[in-house]
Amino acid sequence: MNTPVDPAAAVDPALRRRAVTAAMIGNATEWYDYATYGYLAAVLGAVFFPPGDPTLALLASFATFAVAFLIRPLGAFLLGPLNDRIGRKRTLSITILTMALATFAIGLLPGYGTIGAFAPIALILARLVQGFAVGGEYGGAATFVVEYAPDARRGLWASWLEFGAIGGFLLASGITTYLTYALPEADLHSWGWRIPFLVALPLGTIGLYLRLRLTDTPAFNALAEQAAESQAPVREAFTRHRTRVLICGGIVIYSSIGTYVLLTYMPTYLEQNLGMSAAAAQAQTFVVGAVLTACIPVAGALSDRLGRRTMLAAAAIGYPVLALPAFWLIGHATWGHTLAGLLMLTLCHIPVLGTTTATLPALFPARVRGTGVAVGYNLSFAVFGGTAPLLMTILVNATGNLYMPAFYLALVSLVALVPILASPETARKPLNPSPAATPSRA
Repeated sequence: MNTPVDPAAAVDPALRRRAVTAAMIGNATEWYDYATYGYLAAVLGAVFFPPGDPTLALLASFATFAVAFLIRPLGAFLLGPLNDRIGRKRTLSITILTMALATFAIGLLPGYGTIGAFAPIALILARLVQGFAVGGEYGGAATFVVEYAPDARRGLWASWLEFGAIGGFLLASGITTYLTYALPEADLHSWGWRIPFLVALPLGTIGLYLRLRLTDTPAFNALAEQAAESQAPVREAFTRHRTRVLICGGIVIYSSIGTYVLLTYMPTYLEQNLGMSAAAAQAQTFVVGAVLTACIPVAGALSDRLGRRTMLAAAAIGYPVLALPAFWLIGHATWGHTLAGLLMLTLCHIPVLGTTTATLPALFPARVRGTGVAVGYNLSFAVFGGTAPLLMTILVNATGNLYMPAFYLALVSLVALVPILASPETARKPLNPSPAATPSRA
């Protein structure tokens, strides 16, 4: 009887650390680029869209934020298969370079007062390039890390990717918070907002350098040695693994909404609806991001012991229980109450981010792993994650009910229980058997 072996078990520990570190730093850079726009949404609305109604400008800014998500599936369908055909390493180098250049370009764009209607058009084009690049990033990075991780500790090792992603959010939050505190509003609107976008190019250069110095994963190298790469990974993923793609997308629903409500929408919610200063709202989000980042590896290690489904299901049940009390506390609009409410939401989200990266790639065999994760992840993110800030703004303004984000989080989490319970438990088990995980390759 052929028993699958763990091809990552023989990897030199120093090489594994370098590989995961490079993936983590590169992912942090990409998500820094993406998060910066969300944190400066109100400022960008005033800079790039016609003056007048601040609410309409904010809606236009969040609509531009959502546009980048709509093109992410295209990036997934084009860049995701490259992970399975030319390798994880090469594709990740393409995505980080593209993302850094697009973000840097936003920092150079003139505003509406200078070039009129061409300003929002240029902003939208840059956001589309960002979305295309990110469409190929997560699937490749998650696959890269998981294929380097040993089976027994895959949750812990994979969690460092999300540690990097939220670290990118945290870096964006820290820089924008500092600028909001340090600069007069007029300076922030005239030139200060450009600084976080311009920083993207040196960050991206560092991430690219680290990725180029790596070798590809043991699983992909074994596929390449046997000439066993899929020549049509999208078709293979949807014909042989359609159910797994749907499960992947279903799990991502509440992961994406929770992330963007908590880390992108909340500063605007606190400022626009509760009257907090922009600096105070950004500072609160920074604290939340710091707590979330610190706890992600702990959740990843727990998932190796308790199981992926247990951790994900606990979070899906936690949101309906804690979301309303959390928003009740947030509604008091004082530092102590608001921070307590935000930390309640953070408690729900820690198991999600600590577990998801180890869960999704393990659903697919190595031949289509990059494609399956990229497509399932980005289709779900495009429909639910990218539209979350826009939808929350519309619902709150249309109903006047400040609890709408809580209702939405609770509903989506209950829906996500279905794919979570339908998913196989993969903790401490070999990745799906493939030519990269057989005794012949041992």
